[in-house]
Amino acid sequence: MNQTFENDTDLRDIIHRITINPTFFDFSIGCVFHAEILRHQISSDESENNSNEFIMNSDVLLIAFHHAAFDRSSRSIFFSDLYLAYNTNAISIEDDDESLQYIDYSVHERLIDMTTSREFWYSQLEEYNFEYRLLLPVDRHRLFNDQRSSCASITQISFDNEISQSFLDYASLHHVTPFQLGLSILYAFLFKLTHGENDLCISCLNANRHKTELQSIMGMFVSILPYRIQLDPHRSFDDLVEYVRKKCLSILEHSHYPLQHILANLHINQSNSSFLETMFDFITISSHSEELSLDGTSFKQVSFEQSFEVAKFDFMVTFTFNPMLENNRLSFRLTCSHDLFDEITVTNIGRRLEYCFQQVFSSSEIINRIDTCYISISKVDLIVPEETQEMENAIFCRQSDIMNEGMFN
Repeated sequence: MNQTFENDTDLRDIIHRITINPTFFDFSIGCVFHAEILRHQISSDESENNSNEFIMNSDVLLIAFHHAAFDRSSRSIFFSDLYLAYNTNAISIEDDDESLQYIDYSVHERLIDMTTSREFWYSQLEEYNFEYRLLLPVDRHRLFNDQRSSCASITQISFDNEISQSFLDYASLHHVTPFQLGLSILYAFLFKLTHGENDLCISCLNANRHKTELQSIMGMFVSILPYRIQLDPHRSFDDLVEYVRKKCLSILEHSHYPLQHILANLHINQSNSSFLETMFDFITISSHSEELSLDGTSFKQVSFEQSFEVAKFDFMVTFTFNPMLENNRLSFRLTCSHDLFDEITVTNIGRRLEYCFQQVFSSSEIINRIDTCYISISKVDLIVPEETQEMENAIFCRQSDIMNEGMFN
């Protein structure tokens, strides 16, 4: 193929068409990879001085994998192997007949004794009402069997350096990972947003590379797992964080147990499992260089706003930490199904989550910060400061035609 583009809009359109094109991959013959060079269409004068045989500075190398064969951790492995193969004309020393491959692990996984993990997951989810939906502030309702449109309502919030550093300091002091701390914040937020629902079960993405030998294998290892907590509203945020930390560590030991087996053991239909529609993820951007050098030629990653993002879940919160940025290193993105949520509703929910976050980590005098050690989770406030100010400024006037109802003579 020889596709050309004139500007970023053209390039985005091409990438979008490639993303949704089903003909590039064919599982029947093992075709899960696609690559092509997108040529930047330049002026006729410049074109005369350049040959189509060479890649120019403004051209784009597009590499695509089918999601069934590639996960987030595979990216660095692929570029490392590509660099080694192109620059040294060699393959990884681990890539031989004796090394463990993705297909080998798939076979090995079926031979693992899952008895302990089966019992663990049964105990975690026993007596949970899988058909119960969180009482989120939706604008519309949808039945389980309704057709999804995949249209998304999205908002994104970035935190300043002071809050970002406070978040990292808290995680370090309490010996928790950013994932565990972000998940704790979300639980506290959902408890307040759903007006006190304390039996909370949501889904989280798990890397599922629990063995050392899996760290260097390309493939789709990521799994979706249920994270259920029974929150005590009278306990402090510190207590909640410790509870979530222990919960995550216990799940990590059994993260290899497939979701379909978890549901089957509980005789649950996946299509009726409401917890699968509420998703949490935490992404840490690698501090390694995003540039790829092939035989002296440098390639730099091209990033675009996700203008054609779809809603894969009803309600998804994704935190991102990028240590390479000077400002706004920590942010979150709230992606909701437009079938249920209007844009303004998602914006308001995002603002309340931001304020919940600020109450824990901000040192600003205008923020009513909570004492994470002593103040109970129930004291977290979702009424943002501008709403509080609006209520304080409201003037109530008595109308002359209203009787003194409720007053004694």
